[in-house]
This record gives sequence, C-alpha cells and structure tokens, in this order.
Amino acid sequence: MKTKYKISCAFLMLAAAFTLLAPVTVFAAETGEAAVTPDAYATPWALIPPVVAIVLALITKEVYSSLFIGILVGALLNCNFNIETSVVHIFKGGIISVLSDSYNVGILVFLVILGAMVSLMNRAGGSAAFGRWAGTHIKTRVGAQLATIVLGVLIFIDDYFNCLTVGSVMRPVTDGHKVSRAKLAYLIDATAAPVCIIAPISSWAAAVSGFVEGEDGLSIFVRAIPYNFYAILTIVMMVGIVLIKCDYGPMAKHEKNAMNGDLFTTGKSLYEDAQEEEVNVSGGKVKDLLIPIISLIVCCVIGMLYTGGFFEGTDFITAFSNSDASVGLSIGSFFGLVITIIMYMFRKVLSFRKCMECIPEGFKAMVPAIMILTFAWTLKAMTDGLGADVYVASLVEASSKSLVNFLPAIIFLVGCFLAFATGTSWGTFGILIPIVVEAFSRTNPELMIIAISACMAGAVCGDHCSPISDTTIMASAGAQCDHVNHVSTQLPYAIVAAAVSFVTYIVAGFAQTAFVALPVGIILMMAVLIGIKKLSRD
Repeated sequence: MKTKYKISCAFLMLAAAFTLLAPVTVFAAETGEAAVTPDAYATPWALIPPVVAIVLALITKEVYSSLFIGILVGALLNCNFNIETSVVHIFKGGIISVLSDSYNVGILVFLVILGAMVSLMNRAGGSAAFGRWAGTHIKTRVGAQLATIVLGVLIFIDDYFNCLTVGSVMRPVTDGHKVSRAKLAYLIDATAAPVCIIAPISSWAAAVSGFVEGEDGLSIFVRAIPYNFYAILTIVMMVGIVLIKCDYGPMAKHEKNAMNGDLFTTGKSLYEDAQEEEVNVSGGKVKDLLIPIISLIVCCVIGMLYTGGFFEGTDFITAFSNSDASVGLSIGSFFGLVITIIMYMFRKVLSFRKCMECIPEGFKAMVPAIMILTFAWTLKAMTDGLGADVYVASLVEASSKSLVNFLPAIIFLVGCFLAFATGTSWGTFGILIPIVVEAFSRTNPELMIIAISACMAGAVCGDHCSPISDTTIMASAGAQCDHVNHVSTQLPYAIVAAAVSFVTYIVAGFAQTAFVALPVGIILMMAVLIGIKKLSRD
C-alpha cells in the first residue's frame, strides 16, 4: 500500500509539473524540425534527468515509470519546455531512435536468443540435471556462491554474455542452497564488468584501447590493470563477504528471508510467470546444459573475431580489438541456438515443435529486461542531447592543472558520478580517457597510466551502482531478480568498495607504484569487512 501511495504521489507531481509548465510553451521556440541548442546544454541541468529517474526508482521501487519520468524531464529540457516538441522528441529522438540503432538491436537479438536457449535447456532438463549434479558436489551455501564467482571470472569475454550465462547456469544451484536472488544478482554483476575491465581479451579491453588515441592502447590497458583498484577490490570484497559471511544492509534481510525459503523477499518476481511454464525433464543430463553453454561461448568468440576481420588475415589481438560485440554476439548466439536445437533433436530429448515453442517463451522471459534497457537507452539519449559529457569534460580539464597527486582520486569520483548518472561505462571512457592522455602523455606517463585506470575504475563503479546501467539490468535478468531489489541491495556493497578505492587512488597518486598502493587497498578492504562484521554482531 505504501509503495502504491508513493507511485501515486510521483504521478501527481508529474501532472502538477505539466500544469505549471504548460504556459511556458507560449514563450517557447516554434515547433519545427530545425535543431535548437537547449538552454540547459552543458550545464548542471544536463544531469537532472538521470538523477530524477534514479531517485524516483529508489523511492517508489518501480523502475518503468521512474525511467519514463526521467525521459520526460530530459525531453522538456532538450526542447526548452515546449510540450508539443517534447512529446515528439520522446519518441522520434528517443525510443524510436535507440531502437533504430543497429548496435542496440544487436544486443536485443542476443538477449532474445539467449532467453530461447535458457528455455530450451530448462525444457530439455539440462538445468535440472546440473542442479542435481551440483547438489552432490556443492554441499554448502558458501560453495554455491564461490562456484558462481569462479564461473563469472571464467566468462570474461563480455559483460552481457557473462550476466545471462552465469545466471542461467547457477540459478538452480543457488536456489537449492537458499541463496537469495538479490545475492545471486550481486555476484553476477560483480563478476561482469569488474572482471571484463581487467581481462586483456574482452570487448571492454577493445573499447578502452580504441579511446587511447596516439598511443599503444592494448599495452596501456595491460599496464593499467594493477591500478584498476575498484575492479580488483570488488573481487576481493566479494570473496571476503562469502567466506566470512558478512552480509549487511538490505542484503542481510534478503539472505535471512532466503534461509527461510523466500528467495525474493518482496513477493512475486517479474520472471516468476515464465519460470512456472518451464518443464523439467527428469531424463535430462548435465551435457544437455554444458554442450549448449560451451557451444555458445565458442560461437560468440568466433563471431566477435569474424566481425574484427580475423578470417581475412587480421591477427587475433587486432581482430578482437576491432570486433563489433553487438553483431558478433548476435551471430554467435544464433549458431549456438542452432547447434543446441540439432543436438536435442538428434538425442531425441525434444522434438522440433517443442524446440520452436521455446523461442517465444524465451522472448517472454526477456521482456522485462528489454523494456528497462529501451528506457535506459532513451534516457541516455536525452542526457547526451543536453551535453552532460561536455559539462563533465570541462570540469575535469579545469582541475587537471592543480592537485596533480590527487587527480587519480578526483578522476575516479568524476567517472563514478558520470557513469552513475548516464548508465554507461563506455561513454565515460570516451569522455575522460582522451582528456587524461592529452594532459599527462608528455609530462608524467606513469601518472597517465594511473589516471586512465582511475577513469576505467570510476566508470565501472558508477555503472555498477546505477539503476539505469545496461549491465545492472542484465544482472537482474540473469538472476531473475527484481531490478530495484538488485540495485538497493548492491549499492551499500559498491559504495564500500568505492570508498576504499578512493583512498587507494590517493595513495597511488603519491606513491605512483602499484606495488605499494594495491596491497594497501587489499588490507584496507579486509579490515573494513571485518569491522562491518563485528559491528553487525554488536
């Protein structure tokens, strides 16, 4: 009842805003197709739309309307409060535009195909068989969580692929050991972007390398790995939390409820209907899950290499750096789906008709993630149109000439805030890394490496915290966890990792060597976790 009241208040506020803003249209620019620079362009107002969406999502616990209100605020600011052009901009410059983008469509195709594969594996009994096998080999809740972490670390090619694959494989295992869906979502999310950003062979390494103009991008990426404190400390924190059983904040409540049989805490999951329609076949074997997953991994890697020109003579590293993750994952997942269907038919596990029935079922399971992704991309388009990147870039450039030793820590915070507000890591890389290279490449190369790593760490941290981040959305989908539950339970963990990383970047700015800063960060992280555990007991 309280949640419904909050949602009603939010919509009443929106209606009031429309009433107050309607007279402004009298003085607004005439309606037309000509591009007009918004009055809020490259000002602090450019960050208002994502802030509105994030705050409403955390207050109302309802993500769809919160994102849409953020989009509406962005459209009003983009169109200088002209109501008619704002409505047109929401669709033409927003939803229709992002759904017309080939990269975005490729990710949606990958989502749908992966959903179909999960449905196939469940119907064939592969997931149930793996759950039975895991039940005889993984005896404890700690073991189930550590197995999830290990699998997440092993699948380092791409964060989208990581989230959905680890979720589909480990869900029956963690459910069997009464691990909450919120905890599973955190483990998935914490082994997605943080692992990809320190893996030299990944779509993220390719993206970062492309932003370092005039330098050997891959070499710089490798040198920056020991300084990527947020990614490394997140992994340390995640393992520490599991081993010493230190859950705190909202996650502690979710874990306690899970031990009593309630995996969701807030009632029915968005994905529960799809789950009820799954048919587990007792005759399924572990290979009915492993072969499709291995096929998917191999095909996706080949697909990414293909888009990078590997089969036209380009070397492996260059091909991976030049790959198009969207197209590569779509092509790879398609062939993985075909191989899975052929295998099930050959083994007479499923008929062709039943295999085809799994495709729309998989699509239905991914509808919540697709809707949230579409709104998140639209909100990002609104923020881009307001010049949020230009505003943040100007702030960083203004501070680069002073507080030099504190600059990595400052850049980390700026990256956190920008990625949190916009929901994109790669966009944050694109804004901050060229500025850092220009500022330090000729004066202090070692500080440039630390600052570049701070850009990457800050972007991953903000992405990790943001409710409108596509990776966060994918982690919710992979764990089949309510999205707001995932965000609210993960946020306290991410904030602690960010605080320790910030202190570590201050140390790195003065020491300018990872051999000093990284051990300090790891020791500090473990000390903080032990302190939190002790306080929670008291």
